[in-house]
Amino acid sequence: MNQRVKLRALEPEDLEMLYQVENDTELWSVGASNVPYSRYALQQYIATQLNDIYADGQVRLVMENEEGRAVGMADLVNFDPSNMRAELGLVVVSDCRRRGYARSALRAVIDYARRQLHLHQIYAYIGSSNEACLQLFHHEGYQEVGELSDWLFDGQKYEAAKLFQIIL
Repeated sequence: MNQRVKLRALEPEDLEMLYQVENDTELWSVGASNVPYSRYALQQYIATQLNDIYADGQVRLVMENEEGRAVGMADLVNFDPSNMRAELGLVVVSDCRRRGYARSALRAVIDYARRQLHLHQIYAYIGSSNEACLQLFHHEGYQEVGELSDWLFDGQKYEAAKLFQIIL
């Protein structure tokens, strides 16, 4: 199944999906956060973000499927305006995985980063055991450029992360 998504800005009605993703402890080991967020804090984040990569240093985009449901998020973070690069984070909500949403979003992010943000490159860190994600990035033209030992910690053990990049 290869479903299409469009990327859009966060809206107040995305609060519950954002709350679900940010408080999913299984995702904490692949991201920079390891603390729960309150609905109030996330509501404030939605209300105050400018959605301008230059002002915020990041841009968070919602993946919306053809039925209009928010099925995940694509984040461009750690924006470096001097070198025109950003780190990509991609998450699909658990009940929507393995339907092609991540592939569609990955293609849309590349297009957005190239055409609207004029980025030169995007990079991503992927856990070495995340076979589905590794295959996706390989298939979509990202190059594996390195491996970082003991980069991700799941609370019990460390895992290596593979570094991928794509030159736009």
